[in-house]
This record gives sequence, structure tokens and C-alpha cells, in this order.
Amino acid sequence: MNIQQVKQRFKIIGNTPSLNRALEVAIQVAPTDISVLVTGESGVGKEIIPQVIHQISSRKHGEYIAVNCGAIPEGTIDSELFGHEKGSFTGASGSRKGYFEVADEGTIFLDEVAELPMQTQVRLLRVLETGEFIRVGSSKVIKTNVRVVAATNENMQHAIKSGKFREDLFYRLSTVPITLPPLRKRKEDIHLIFRKFASDCADKYRMPVIKLNDEAIRILNEYSWPGNIRQLKNIVEQISVIETAREIDAQTFLNYIPSKQDNTPALIKDTKENINERELMYKFLFDMKKDLTDLKKLVLEFVSNDGNVNLNPDQKNMISRFYRDVEPTDSPKILPASNAEKDEFYSEKEEDKYEFHLEVEESLSLEDREKELIKKALIKHKGKRKYAASELGISERTLYRKIKEYNLNN
Repeated sequence: MNIQQVKQRFKIIGNTPSLNRALEVAIQVAPTDISVLVTGESGVGKEIIPQVIHQISSRKHGEYIAVNCGAIPEGTIDSELFGHEKGSFTGASGSRKGYFEVADEGTIFLDEVAELPMQTQVRLLRVLETGEFIRVGSSKVIKTNVRVVAATNENMQHAIKSGKFREDLFYRLSTVPITLPPLRKRKEDIHLIFRKFASDCADKYRMPVIKLNDEAIRILNEYSWPGNIRQLKNIVEQISVIETAREIDAQTFLNYIPSKQDNTPALIKDTKENINERELMYKFLFDMKKDLTDLKKLVLEFVSNDGNVNLNPDQKNMISRFYRDVEPTDSPKILPASNAEKDEFYSEKEEDKYEFHLEVEESLSLEDREKELIKKALIKHKGKRKYAASELGISERTLYRKIKEYNLNN
């Protein structure tokens, strides 16, 4: 099967050399059992490559199972992939086959493979090297003959250096690497893909096909498309359904794309998913330092004005913690009421007793700060981990691991 036949069969649009090269490698490697690692930014269509490899290989009559490694909780992913025995954990009411057992003689596509927890990476490495695995809660070795194709949008070298991914597993998975180009590097294909999506929407919703005028086409080609093909498809569907006119001008088209473009490749830019956790903790510490400085200013103003500053009960409680031997109350008597008492407060004789301290028992541990930040995010989003992870700038998989590590389930 040649490249054009593959494009027709799998409805792949485009003639960019880098796209053709990726398909060419997929066709060449399909007849073998070599492991393949597909890389590329989110939204470029990495899931099409394992389908091509499976369908034109000798395994096409076997099972094809696609697994999103980032969507399965850490506590159950081993069971999902390798199966479990009855009673091996709470809720295991019976034995269950895992994907590697079900897909024997077939193909498994591991999407977002960089999200696999470390213990699962060890199990996966054994399967790749020996074709053997053990169900959770069992001691019996099971043999399997599975073709593994993995995909990720992460910088794997960075993941290896940070200790997130095993180097030996990376080399075992990427025997043949295939990289799909981002949409911004496929300028000649963008309008073709737009027209294909517009035609699909017209058929799906039974309406006339939308078309772009020349100026709108120019904007279409110049836009950086940070969300790649997924973003383009989403915008085409929006325009098709919302706009009554079938010829779209530049101004109308601009209403559907962000006003500011970011041309930085998603694999190397600091998106919310790729922000380093340590950098996040440092940012939190700097914010805490700023808050502490503001609080000190508030205390000094309170003292210098004899307490004649409008403060709510929470602020008064916070200030009271800066005084030695003063316990927070609903209405703390922080300053003396009279001038005589004020003089006594500042007298050298009583200085040791009432000395004003701006001391806070503050932990500088990054672990403590991380734990506190996760707690606040979970409270803010009422326990919804998806939104809490987005707020923290980490993946849902990482948040799940941190919750378990810090025992924050209660």
C-alpha cells in the first residue's frame, strides 16, 4: 500500500513533506512487530498512526485497543492493563483480563504514555522485553504477543531528566520514532483541511457548505493554530452552525479565533500542563512573602494609630498572632486604651514582657507549600480534581498522585 492509498483509506488530508515522511515510515514499519513511539503536539492527530500501522499489518484481524494512560486513575491502571484476580483489592469481586491479555495477537495503542506511573512503567518494560506479565494479586506468569504503539505530546528527554519517565523504557518504546508536524508547519494543507471539515459539517447538519473569501483564507493560513487540527475542526463546526451566511469574510472569521497569537511550539512552551512543579512552589513562596510584607505594614499602621484602624475580626486575629503571649479572640485587646497604659506598653521596664515581634512560624519546606496549595485548590473547586489540576498547572494524573502521597482524601 502506498501513501496515497493510505490517505484515501484513512481520510488523511495534506501533502506536506513531513506528513508524507511520517506516513511513509508507518507503512514501512507496519509488517514488523517493532515498537513505535509517535510524538507531536496536542491536536495533531497522533491517534491515526497506530490505526494505519494496525490495519495494514498482519495483525489487522486481531484486537486493536486504544488506551488513554492519562485518563485512568493511578490506583487502577495496573488492573486495567494487566488484569487482576478476585480479592486482590477492595472491589475486586472477580477475576478480570487486562488489555494486554485481551489484545493477544493484536495491537495496543498507549496514548499519553508519559503519564504512566513509575510502577506501571516497570511492568510495561517487562512485557516489551519478554512478552510476559502477571495479573494484580496473582503469581502466575501470562504470555502475550502484543504490538505496542505509544504516543505523547511531552518532551521525553525532559521527562527522563526530571525522573518522570524511565530511560530504558523510552528506548524500548521508541525503536522507531514517528513525529507528526504541527498545523502551523503545514501551511499548504490548512485550507484543504478546512474545506474537508466544512464539507463534513454540511453533510452532518444538512446545510450548505461554508466558504472563505480571499482575505479570510489569508488569515486562516497566517494564524499559528496552537490547538492544531483539533482547534481548526472546532472552529469550522462553530462557524458552520452559527453563521447564516455561507461565504465567510475576514471580519467574521476573526470573531472565532483568539486575538493574540502564540507561535511558540507547544512541546517547549510553558503551558499549564508543562509548568514545572518546583517553579510553581517557588512562585507560591514569593506570593506568601509579599502577603507577609503587606501584613507587617498593616500591623505597624495599627500600632502607630493606637489601634484606630478599621479592621475586621479576621484581620485582628491575624495581627494578634504577632504579639507574644496574646491569644487570638473574637475581639482581641491588642493595644492599651489610655496614654498612660500606652507609655507603660512602650516602657523599657516592661519591654521584655510586651515586646512587639513580627515572627511567624513559617515552614520553608516546598513539600509543605505544595501540600497547602493542593488543599486550597481542592477546596476552591469543591473537590473537583480536573479543575483543581488546571488551577495548579499540573496534570490530573500528577494531582491524583500528590493527593495519595499527602493523604488528602479525607
